[in-house]
Amino acid sequence: METKNIRNIALLGHGNSGKTSLAESMLFVTGAIDRQGKVSDGNTTCDYDAEEIKRQITIAASIAPVSFGGKKINVLDCPGYFDFVGETLCAMRAVEAGAILVTAKDGISVGAERMWKATKAANLPTMFVVSKTDEEHGDFFAVVDALREKYGSIVAPVTIPTSDGTGVIDLVKNVAYVTKGGKTTKTEVPAADAGHVEDLRMELMETAAGATEELMEKFFEEMELSEEDMIAGIKAGVASRDVIPVFASAAMQNIGTEALLQGIADYVPDPSEVEGIDPSAPVQGFVFKTVSDQFGKYSFVKVMKGTITSDLSLRNLRASSTDKLGRLYTATGKKMTEVKDACCGDIVAVGKMDWKTGDTVCDPKNEDELPAIEMPEPCYSMAISPKTKGQDDKVAGGLARLNEEDISFTLVNNAETHQMVISGQGDIQVDVLCAKLKSRFGVETELKPARVAYREKIKGKVEAHGRHKKQSGGSGQFGDVWIRFEPQEEQDDMIFAEEVFGGSVPKNFFPSVEKGLRNAVQKGVLAGYPLVGLKATLYDGSYHPVDSNDMAFQTAARLAYQDGIPKAKPTILEPIGLLQVSIPDENLGDIMSDISSKRRGTVLGMTAEDGMQTVEAEVPMAEMSSYTIDLRSMTQGRGSFTCKFIRYEEAPGNVQQKVIEEAKALAEAE
Repeated sequence: METKNIRNIALLGHGNSGKTSLAESMLFVTGAIDRQGKVSDGNTTCDYDAEEIKRQITIAASIAPVSFGGKKINVLDCPGYFDFVGETLCAMRAVEAGAILVTAKDGISVGAERMWKATKAANLPTMFVVSKTDEEHGDFFAVVDALREKYGSIVAPVTIPTSDGTGVIDLVKNVAYVTKGGKTTKTEVPAADAGHVEDLRMELMETAAGATEELMEKFFEEMELSEEDMIAGIKAGVASRDVIPVFASAAMQNIGTEALLQGIADYVPDPSEVEGIDPSAPVQGFVFKTVSDQFGKYSFVKVMKGTITSDLSLRNLRASSTDKLGRLYTATGKKMTEVKDACCGDIVAVGKMDWKTGDTVCDPKNEDELPAIEMPEPCYSMAISPKTKGQDDKVAGGLARLNEEDISFTLVNNAETHQMVISGQGDIQVDVLCAKLKSRFGVETELKPARVAYREKIKGKVEAHGRHKKQSGGSGQFGDVWIRFEPQEEQDDMIFAEEVFGGSVPKNFFPSVEKGLRNAVQKGVLAGYPLVGLKATLYDGSYHPVDSNDMAFQTAARLAYQDGIPKAKPTILEPIGLLQVSIPDENLGDIMSDISSKRRGTVLGMTAEDGMQTVEAEVPMAEMSSYTIDLRSMTQGRGSFTCKFIRYEEAPGNVQQKVIEEAKALAEAE
């Protein structure tokens, strides 16, 4: 296979917009599979994971390569749910175009809007597929009008449904693809549609002509373009995102599938037309996906330069290792077929490599690293623990393996709260990870809200006495200190000073006093959280020439701390985050009142852009645990946010009381 005959396209869009069914239809129409599966029956090629079958949603991007008209088209079926956007962003790095699906009944969904933004940001050529045109109340032309209203006149229908619903009409080739009993035949445009087709074809000609100056001149001279000129114009327009073609499809009946495949072959850029892909350069590949399951580990590589053959050794730039390749495969869903090589622009799976998603692999003599995949910040965190005590290592090990497949979640062992915290894009993603831990690694887990790392601080100044005396046969222990405790704003760490006169405490015991205090401030007196912003000054004390030692003065210092701090007006500080939330204009009121009344936040300001508002606010982190889910329901999934810790601030009295009670209950439980 040559690079010019490869096409790579990702199917994008909202959950349940028909992406997996369309991929299945493409496989069936081209003879890659002999039985067409259904999502509802759990037997499609692309949704093969147990969790995908159970939930009837796509969780991981999967690959469906089809042969059509001498071209190899790699179709990447991507998840529609926002929790799995990481998979979609990875898949977008392996393709030259994205097809965004919108259903004929529901029109432009939130998922479609988000994918439009993502393809625009990546400058990826894009087309729309109006799916499920056979559904009751579906209206192809109303959806096209809505797309034009939102994205402008660059949106141009290339195939439209026939008025009797038995097929589609290709406006460029001026033919109808009629589908009966799952089989498609090309026929003349039905008489009932001829007038409408002529008008739309003229519109499309104008759009195609606008793609290059040459075609524009030709069109003005002759007022017509040939089929070849239209294809060339649309192809040029697609590459520059000046033309956004629209195709009609009813995948369950295979209506429009063949015409869509023809459109992909005609209009999607071949990889060699894209910057950064060069068949004649030394080998370079990009690992955009990893599958690590009970059948083994596969790294999916997009060949960016040269040809990858199974006898090569490639340099992994992240790991600084040179690895000899083993077997190469092309994947159709979970089915692996061994191949000898993969040409530039193609996608190949490499078995048993210690590579990670986002790695660049290349010719050891030509090290050239590609940019990593940018993942959205995880915005939903939960503490995860095993149901059976003592299986923490099993949970951590299982999640480390799952993290090879899904790089969009993070796992942090929080030493302060003694919790393992998993952070991802949403509750469904975290729930799926827990289900996989059980099915693949045999460990059951439970989720709880992650504890907030509070701090304690004193507001008053106090002088305290600590005396430790122990006599038990032979040498005893003796340490006696007077310490002044006061708040300071210079740093979080304790500042230790001494003003001892006349050697009442010998110099060699100063470090012991300091060590005793540094250990003590790890636990505050209110709720056991670390005490910050403290200045401790040792100013007097006494010692015994025989019984005084390091341990005795450490203990005396701790006793002074326990005596003095409760009298120094201790208070609890809570972490404050800077929240930046982006939402449509119409949700502004709800979001503002939610921040200020429900989350104790302070709105700092707003900026408007493209019908979206970005609200900036300071919010206590303790109020943000369910924000991912709440924001999704308030904005129907259109909102997104980031929240970064900025500082600690004194918590209100009722919050302090709650924190103290929770700490007490936790201590009793342990």
